[in-house]
Amino acid sequence: MNALRLNAITEKVKRWGWAVVRIVLIFGLSFVILYPILQKLAVAFKDPVDLYNRNVVWIPEHFTLRNVTSMIKLLDYEWAVVNTFSISAGVMIVQTMICALAGYAFAKLRFRGSSILFGCAIFTILVPPQTIMVPLYMQFKSFDVFGIVHLLTGKDGFYLLDSFWPLLVTSLTGMGIKSGLFIYIFRQVFRGLPKELEEAGFVDGAGIGRTFVQLALPNAVPAIVTVMLFTFVWQWNDTFFTNMYMGNTGMLLANKLSVMGPWINHMLTGSTNVILADPFQVSLLKDVAVLLMMSPLIIMYLFVQKYFVESVERTGLTG
Repeated sequence: MNALRLNAITEKVKRWGWAVVRIVLIFGLSFVILYPILQKLAVAFKDPVDLYNRNVVWIPEHFTLRNVTSMIKLLDYEWAVVNTFSISAGVMIVQTMICALAGYAFAKLRFRGSSILFGCAIFTILVPPQTIMVPLYMQFKSFDVFGIVHLLTGKDGFYLLDSFWPLLVTSLTGMGIKSGLFIYIFRQVFRGLPKELEEAGFVDGAGIGRTFVQLALPNAVPAIVTVMLFTFVWQWNDTFFTNMYMGNTGMLLANKLSVMGPWINHMLTGSTNVILADPFQVSLLKDVAVLLMMSPLIIMYLFVQKYFVESVERTGLTG
């Protein structure tokens, strides 16, 4: 009897112990993720006077909206958000479509060299973008497919830089941001589809295209949602490719943030000469600009978090 009671107490202690460990881990990870956002929220509404007040840490003593309104005006925020949303949505749609087609081909259409091609697609995940920066830049500086433009017109090609076309072209050719990862996700999902479902479609007279659209895609909705959300967020936050392709346009929030330092300095000093503004105030306004860039994504996540969590869970990306 005492042994049974001792075992019951031991099991209860183990359960409570693991519960405490899980709570500590979740709290720690949440703190690491949320701390930068909370810190930016704390400084966004501070008056510059509070920056030098040691008693002010989180809650501002002199609450002001001047920092937010100034950065909205400096960023041309409404127009930049519309541009960034449009380009991110366009890249999201194109990249999801192309990666789904590639994933289905690798999963269901076996051909000579398919394993090698799939290995090359996965290898693109590991290649640092800096290694292909120069070839990509030169390609879109004078864009010409197989020399056709030069053959027909005598020109070196089309100048596609300072526009959104490089982002769409790379997505259309399966070379968008993290396309290798998305192709892998779709391939794994389509490989899990029952072969009998595909055979039933062939018996009913469906070809490869119809089978893909009417049978494969409806069963891959969780993967589609996952890829669309990841593509949108990564494109929204991307600074490397957007600055390389569209650095001179200032259309996107990422372009504006990359040159925000001189703009803020000019706004605070009112001079284009080498007059440095207060570095603490410049840092404060940079934090406000970053917070403004994150705000649309945070608001979007509040509405789609249920679908996002469910889709990631069903596609096996947890852990």
